[in-house]
Amino acid sequence: MKWDPQQYSRYADERSRPFGDLMGRVVADSPRRVVDLGCGTGALTALLAQRWPTAQVEGIDSSAEMIDAAAAHAGDRLSFRVADVAGWTPPADADVIVSNATLQWVPGHLELLGAWAAALPPGGWLAVQVPGNFGAPAHALMRSLADSPRWSEQLAGVLRHHDAVAEPIDYARLLHAAGLTADVWETTYLHVLRGADPILEWLRGTGLRPVLAALSPEEGAEFAASLAEQLRVAYPPGPDGTVYPFRRIFAVGHRS
Repeated sequence: MKWDPQQYSRYADERSRPFGDLMGRVVADSPRRVVDLGCGTGALTALLAQRWPTAQVEGIDSSAEMIDAAAAHAGDRLSFRVADVAGWTPPADADVIVSNATLQWVPGHLELLGAWAAALPPGGWLAVQVPGNFGAPAHALMRSLADSPRWSEQLAGVLRHHDAVAEPIDYARLLHAAGLTADVWETTYLHVLRGADPILEWLRGTGLRPVLAALSPEEGAEFAASLAEQLRVAYPPGPDGTVYPFRRIFAVGHRS
């Protein structure tokens, strides 16, 4: 599945806010190595290099298109590479491990997260954020349309939802089991999006991508047009834009 850095960055301000809230709970002093798993365009990874001026900072993403965009941020202490985070093993000096809005794409990520937590060195930090909005109308409508007679054969099994993310208590238990101090919470942001069909455009950058990848361009346009009609009803625009409630789950672990 290819990613479009330009489409993903269309709502960069809204997408970056959870990252700031997540990293606000990480109080590492002078980490040796900071790893951003699922770094995307690298813009937020670059902020980590600014925050910790003596650390080696590495961004990893499975999308070659995203890493190509991230290369613009690379420097002496900041590097990027294409790799599957599911196969990543923490090096001994990884004092800060960050994964922002990535693990929902990784089946069985709780086991993976547990391995990262267990490998965290003394004084280390593990910070994770995942979307918790798979029950929201936007995703429910997308799944319902994909299951309709028109699309069910082509899109069977394309959209994951029931096992995409866990609940906050599950992440807290996982961190505690690894011997970490856990700071876990959830936040629902009320994003005000502007422009024509803004919820559809948001989904084009993330959740709709597996559907579009499974269909031809013509079929993708047909699916998107049908979804847009339903989204306009579920999320009616107001005088200042369209309000898009978005729940996110945060988990920060620290080994003292």
